[in-house]
Formats: sequence, structure tokens, C-alpha cells
Amino acid sequence: MNRIFLLLTLFTVSFTLHANAQMNTVADTVRHYENLMQTTDQPEEFERARSWLNRYYRDQVTRVEEDVPVYVLPDPLRLDRGHRVDNTETWVRQRRPEILEQFRTHVYGRVPEFDYDTSYQIQSVDEHALGGLATRKQVRVELANRSNGSDATIDLLIYLPNSVDGPVPVFMGLNFYGNHTIHKDEGIILSENWMRPNETIGIRNNRATEETRGYYTERWQVEDVLQRGYAVVTAYAGDVEPDEHGRMRQGVRALAYGETGKLAGDEWGTLAAWAWGLGRMMDYLETDEGIDHQKVAVLGHSRLGKAALWAGATDERFSIVISNNSGCGGAALSRRRLGETVGVINTSFPHWFCDNHNEFNGREADLPVDQHMLLALIAPRPLYVASAVEDTWADPKGEFLSAAEASPVYRLYDLEGLPVTTQPEVDQPVMGTIGYHVRSGGHAVTAYDWQQYLEFADRHFGK
Repeated sequence: MNRIFLLLTLFTVSFTLHANAQMNTVADTVRHYENLMQTTDQPEEFERARSWLNRYYRDQVTRVEEDVPVYVLPDPLRLDRGHRVDNTETWVRQRRPEILEQFRTHVYGRVPEFDYDTSYQIQSVDEHALGGLATRKQVRVELANRSNGSDATIDLLIYLPNSVDGPVPVFMGLNFYGNHTIHKDEGIILSENWMRPNETIGIRNNRATEETRGYYTERWQVEDVLQRGYAVVTAYAGDVEPDEHGRMRQGVRALAYGETGKLAGDEWGTLAAWAWGLGRMMDYLETDEGIDHQKVAVLGHSRLGKAALWAGATDERFSIVISNNSGCGGAALSRRRLGETVGVINTSFPHWFCDNHNEFNGREADLPVDQHMLLALIAPRPLYVASAVEDTWADPKGEFLSAAEASPVYRLYDLEGLPVTTQPEVDQPVMGTIGYHVRSGGHAVTAYDWQQYLEFADRHFGK
């Protein structure tokens, strides 16, 4: 008996040592590749590290609600030194700046100081566009830094409703594949800039073709928006910065770094660059007499929803902020680890966030912030968060909980915030100063979504 017990003990010890060695080997490999992603200047090494880590973090993803880990959210109404925030003055002067600084340092990155000049060029005006429904304007925003010789241009497409006199409120956001994709209107200039590969919609050799014209009409519902008395303003996200790792110097970040400057770990990624670009679009709107720049709703879908939220948090000129299926790094709580996680997103799109964000790959619980605090930064301005029931990768419940957890900051202002505490049924929108719905279907922007955004804007713009 003693001999059998001894053999079992030796087997158990051997198995444990082997398992620990395997765990150490995996942990060492993760650390090695994480370090390689941050330090190598060799594209082949970078891609090998990124690919291995992406597979590793995808294997760790939580797929079902029952497997969501126990988590504790940081309190948006408690100062870093521990004191409770119980009034708007303390929120504005102390807590809000603390949270902004944490997001700049650990998530999106800060915009460095740099000088640039801005000019606007009217490319075309058609007062009888869309069969007389709208005036179509196309405006080029030209940005230049004389000190390092860099420049960037952002081409705006603007539709103004002809049925309304005077300055009109606006829905504004970036698009994925060029202004010409939001409507079949042949007067929209076809973008000539670099595009992500997508032969399905007609991208050839990283350039748009006529096949792409009007491909994303449903995502914008231009006629419906105009008929409700709102303007539509958009620009191609790739004008601001191309959506690919290594193309920083083809966008607005080149204004800060020129051809040779390097990013610090806490400086802006592509999401923050897109958000900064939305601010430059807003600069133009403030000069346009046809626009009521006090009533600008900024919105975005998916990755562009993340950018819209960060734009709304950092630029308080946006009077309504709308997130459509923005998921991880947008509206969804990171600590839930359901669907896309910090590790997955950083190794899928290594250019989106600041480099410091990689420190939290697989370590969401160590983040000093979570996304409900991003939503709270928008208070007291109206905020709408939209999910889709089949869009599980974006964690619809995590998006709802994030909106609910932002509500206490709205209550500081004696505003309702989100009017419910449990996630509403599918296709049953709720609207306070925070609005929310979870729609039937998957990852998209639909006519149903737009109906809710228009209703929400009507309420808060007093239409």
C-alpha cells in the first residue's frame, strides 16, 4: 500500500511540475511576443508576434454569459484619493479631469502639442441635389504644419435640407469607405485615397471604384434624416488616417511627427486621431451659416463608434453623442471579457489605441478605468447607446450595463440618465438623457436605429 501511495505521489508531483513548466513556457512566450510587438522595427517579426498573440487571446475569450468573471468596476464618483464626489463642481473640476487623464494615459492616448494651419476650400455646391430635397456641399479641410512640412486633407460631404429655413441641427460622423458610399448621388466626388481591401463592395487595389457608390446607403438613411429637418455631414475616416498599422504618416498624426517622429507610449492611436479629425470637422461647421453648430450630434458605428465616443468625451462642443454597436473599447464593459477583449482587439488592430493599452492585454481587471467611465464623461449631454442582439462579439449586455453605470453621474446634474435598471427587451427602446436599445439582427446600422436616433434628437433639440 505504501509503495502504491508513493508511486501515486511521485506521479502527481511529476504531473504538477510538467503542468507548471508548460504554464511558465506559455507565460514566457506571451511576454516575449508582447515585448517584441512593442520593440521590433521588422515587419515580419511584428506580424509573427501579433498573429501568435491574437490566436492566444482569442482562445481566452468568454463566449456565454454564465462564464463572465466576477468583477468590480471602478467608481466614477470617487476621486483617486478616495473621497466621494457628490456635486457637479467636484465632478467638473476634479473627477472628470482625473478620468480623462486615465483614458489618455492607458487607453486612447493623448494628442501632443503641435502647431498647424487650417483652411477650407469649397469644392462644389448643388442647391438642387437629391431631386431638390437638399443642398449638397463638398468642402475640403486643409491642415498643414509648416515646421515639419506635413499636411493632411479631410473632404466633407454636407447635405442641408431645403425644406428648413435658417441654421439646422446636424448628424455628423465618419464613414468607412468614402463619402460616395453613403448615397448613390452621382455628384458625390469619388474618393481617391487608400482603402482597406474589400473586393465585395468594389475596392480594387486599395482604391474605390464606381461599384462602391451608394453601397452603404442603408447605414445613413440620408433622405429620412433630411426630411426630419437635419443636415447630414460625413467624411471618409481614411482621410483622417488610414485604418492600417504602419500608415500613421499618411494621416493627421503626421502633422505632429512629420516623417521621422515617434510615438510615446501614452500618445494617440488611430481611434484618437479619428476623434481629433471629428473635431476639425466641427471647426468647419462653426463657420457655416447653414449649420446650427450648437446642435451637432456625433455618431459612429463599430470602430467609428469608439471614435465618436472619445470625440464626445474630449470635445464638449458635440451636443449629442451616439454609439452604434461600438463594443470593446467603445461602450461595452471591458471587465466582462465577453466577446472581443482588450487582448484580442490590441492584437487585431494594434494601431487603434495607445501603446500603453497593451499592458492590459488579458488583464482587464487591472485597468484604472472601464468604459462606463467613458460614457460618464459625456454627462450632462445626451448620450445614446445602441446594441444588436446577434452582435455578441460587441457584448450587447455589456454595452447596456455600461450605460446604466454611467447614470449616477447624470443624476449629479438632476438628470434621469438611463430610465431603466435592467436591459430592455429586443426592439424596445428606452430614452432618458441616456437612451438605449438592443435591436433585432446583427452588426449594422439600420433604418430602425436611425428612427430611434431621430426621435432622441427631436426630444433633446426641442423639435
